[in-house]
Amino acid sequence: MPPTARPGTGFTLDDFMLFPDDGQRHELIDGEHYVTPSPNTRHQRLVQRLHLALAEHLRAHPQQGEAFVAPFDVVLSFRDVVEPDLLLIAGDQWEILTEQHVKGAPALVVEVLSPGTRKRDEQIKHRLFERAGVREYWLLDPDLDRVRVFRRASDTTLPAVAELSAAEGDVLETPLLSGFSLRIDQLFRR
Repeated sequence: MPPTARPGTGFTLDDFMLFPDDGQRHELIDGEHYVTPSPNTRHQRLVQRLHLALAEHLRAHPQQGEAFVAPFDVVLSFRDVVEPDLLLIAGDQWEILTEQHVKGAPALVVEVLSPGTRKRDEQIKHRLFERAGVREYWLLDPDLDRVRVFRRASDTTLPAVAELSAAEGDVLETPLLSGFSLRIDQLFRR
């Protein structure tokens, strides 16, 4: 039986470790428990294509970091444990990678939007990643074939810096990975 939230504090990492391994995505944000069913086919294809592009780049440039796909827990605090669709540990962050999970803010977090997670990804997780110190946050929108890129600013906010479109022939690049580029139309190809 899953644990019950503590009055006034919600769930913690200790509670999270007791959640059932039921094939669904369990996350804690500010102590609140969120459950997301497994993703659909289009979602999976987008994550696979992006991961493949990142992995190919990182194979040639291993010092730049390592990419991981869900399921893989990211522990941001005692009350914040998320499972992004994809994440990047930069070459200067190896210490946050443990045998079990990531303990700290990855350099890059990627989420694929869906009707059930859109508000959480665009608002709640955006605020969490901003607060935690994520350097870049990418939101892939399979309904519009677009990628929104949020990048850490000098004032520590995580503002939108680009909205890239398959229809416009845009290319996804990041200062986190020198030399990496991916055409948006290739990412969202049907």
